Amino acid sequence: MKLLVFEFATATGNTDPSLTSEGHAMLEAILDDLRAFKPHYLVPNKFNQINMGTGRVSVEGDLFEWLNNNINDYDACLPIAPEESNILHDLTSIIEKNDVDVLGSNSHALKITTNKFKMYNELKKKVPVIKTEKIFFNHDLGESKYKTIFQDGTPKVLKPADGVSCSGVMVLNSYNELIEALNGIKHFTMLPYAILQEYIAGTNASVSLLSNGKTALPLSLNSQEIVLDSRKINYNGGKIPINHNLADVAKNMAKTAVESIEGIKGYVGVDMIIDNDGAVHLVEINSRLTTPYIALRKIINFNLGQSLINAVNGELPPQPRLNGEAKFYKEGQTLRVSVLK
Repeated sequence: MKLLVFEFATATGNTDPSLTSEGHAMLEAILDDLRAFKPHYLVPNKFNQINMGTGRVSVEGDLFEWLNNNINDYDACLPIAPEESNILHDLTSIIEKNDVDVLGSNSHALKITTNKFKMYNELKKKVPVIKTEKIFFNHDLGESKYKTIFQDGTPKVLKPADGVSCSGVMVLNSYNELIEALNGIKHFTMLPYAILQEYIAGTNASVSLLSNGKTALPLSLNSQEIVLDSRKINYNGGKIPINHNLADVAKNMAKTAVESIEGIKGYVGVDMIIDNDGAVHLVEINSRLTTPYIALRKIINFNLGQSLINAVNGELPPQPRLNGEAKFYKEGQTLRVSVLK
């Protein structure tokens, strides 16, 4: 199998360390796991300092154009990219249209999971997902309604409807803060609206899974280090696994959610909050490689990259065993992993 793996920030030459630290770490990890396949990976021609071993392919010009012109040289492709602005969906569509195997979710599934409001409507009758509503950037469309949102005295969370990680996510306490925040996050999305959710205090967590398109296998429950700084939410890393009395509930909820959307395959991350009253709330599904992968692969009892490919081809591994704990965290412009046996 001639295999192409690419990570969007690396392949496009992005120099923003808030994006490249996680992107480079995920690319390095998956390339290491899949080294038996001798995968190719993409780097802009001008970035000679990026070298992750043999298989480097220099990209000239636009990534989408390059993919259209060259993806037919490969049998399979594993794209790592953000959902925002339909980037992952559109890249996946190019791969599909050229009859190359996608080692991840198909474009149908990505169309749903990319838009957090669509995803909410898809899941709200199947799992306890946080109540979500549209907030249009043209706030005249609902000014009277928006002014009543904060009358219950509880904070709200505003997000780009197609955002990734914590980009543009704000915790708000008033209508005036809402209007200010709406004006500030327009550049994070191509959609005419954002989404508003209830703020739920508790443990920020995620579940890592493998899916074969019909059945999902939970691998681990992970903590998320989320820091609130002047209304902005920042994601700084996490720990795998975490022990929690609701771990099985969280894993089963993630499994149900992933199995509810046709076409989700490969590695998947499901974000959730376990509140202080003992309830689990699903936040969103990330139908792609997520940052916990770089730590999970260090302690799981099989090759996670190889198992990802097997899952896409219909075969899930046996129940996983985790050997110890792993933490992942940002240190300057680098993402570090620390393993505790």
